Amino acid sequence: MVGAVENVMASVSGKVNGAVEILRGDFDSTAVVAEPLPPVVEDNESLRDFEEKEEDAKPKSREIVLGNNVHTSCLAVTEPEVNDELTGDQDAYMASVLARYRKTLVDRTKHHLGYPYNLDFDYGALSQLQHFSINNLGDPFIESNYGVHSRQFEVGVLDWFARLWEIEKNEYWGYITNCGTEGNLHGILVGREVFPDGILYASKESHYSVFKAARMYRMECVKVDTLTSGEIDCADFKVKLLANKDKPAIINVNIGTTVKGAVDDLDLVIQTLEECGFSHDRFYIHCDGALFGLMMPFVKRAPKVTFKKPIGSVSVSGHKFVGCPMPCGVQITRMEHINVLSSNVEYLASRDATIMGSRNGHAPIFLWYTLNRKGYKGFQKEVQKCLRNAHYLKDHLREAGISAMLNELSSTVVFERPKEEEFVRKWQLACQGNIAHVVVMPNVTIDKLDDFLNELIERRSTWYQDGSVQPPCLVAEVGKENCACALHNC
Repeated sequence: MVGAVENVMASVSGKVNGAVEILRGDFDSTAVVAEPLPPVVEDNESLRDFEEKEEDAKPKSREIVLGNNVHTSCLAVTEPEVNDELTGDQDAYMASVLARYRKTLVDRTKHHLGYPYNLDFDYGALSQLQHFSINNLGDPFIESNYGVHSRQFEVGVLDWFARLWEIEKNEYWGYITNCGTEGNLHGILVGREVFPDGILYASKESHYSVFKAARMYRMECVKVDTLTSGEIDCADFKVKLLANKDKPAIINVNIGTTVKGAVDDLDLVIQTLEECGFSHDRFYIHCDGALFGLMMPFVKRAPKVTFKKPIGSVSVSGHKFVGCPMPCGVQITRMEHINVLSSNVEYLASRDATIMGSRNGHAPIFLWYTLNRKGYKGFQKEVQKCLRNAHYLKDHLREAGISAMLNELSSTVVFERPKEEEFVRKWQLACQGNIAHVVVMPNVTIDKLDDFLNELIERRSTWYQDGSVQPPCLVAEVGKENCACALHNC
């Protein structure tokens, strides 16, 4: 993991442009710019010292206010001096900034647990392509006049996912998006175009981008209750469907919710629609598989996400389980649906049915490279490792008397929210209300989990040592069987 970061940043060392040393002894950075540089992180102790000093200078409570919540230093853009071509001072200054930033990234990567990004990758072989502006604008299946593209890689990746989700080449259309949110925006847009008067149904624990789509497209949106696990409550779904039988249904099905990693029961959703009198030509299902959409096919006894079922589209993120170093995703829908969106663009000499215009042409190459290196068997091994390590974390949390939950098909471990925001920030935990979670990805090792557990248990002993404050009851969040509060841990 750290080695991968070091490979990427290896160019920030030695000399700049073959002539100027990065931090030569007589170089004074203050002569170039007055703004503070990122801290030099020599070791964990010096990092803690720096963070403690920063904390002392901050207000103790911070509200999230748009445009007024920045709590890091600003690295200003400065103009080169007149004689900079001779001195090389600006290049040396920028190199020193990047070198220090790299050290910060290395440390932050060591303590990354709360967000679903696979940081275990090495794309050194692709560095030779970073000199090209690769743009896959327009339809991936129609070559435009712009020749510096990677459509051949993109279509190869799409075909791989089409096989995974069991749809024939001549029956699907898709593209590589700029992020997971774009996949949801596109899938829901296709549903809206197929059923202009349709109602969007989504569980309350769906990703925020689903509700963003409803606002953007001015769609009527009905939020459906969830079970304690986080999956959609089909009893409530049925009640709300029957209240709107006169309008088509557009449904977002979660293949792994954001906070609890819950997987909606796709078969039960389809059964509920049919029981409420919705024929297959009166509903559209988009499957948001941001993280677990790529993991579930490799989990034994897991329900299948497949186009052999009456679904309209599936999307996954490429920067999560796959481990692409830039945000991206894959969106696939049925060919029969895409004509409602597609239009000719003479300027491109192509057609376009995507959300964005220009699209990152490097992302498909990174995805293609990983899929070829790992293959189905490689991903299966990584999925098994993630699930095994997630159970390890959950079991050790419970042994320590900490409320914790792990859904059957998930690697997201939900547990009691730590009381110290410093601890939350250090481990980069995602929190909501009284709960936090760790997403166990391929780069999360047992050693890292042990470090986290040991520190959490040690810190927690001080939070509740005098008995004046008790750990919160999490029955509502994780269920009675997973709650370790004083009332339910008897």
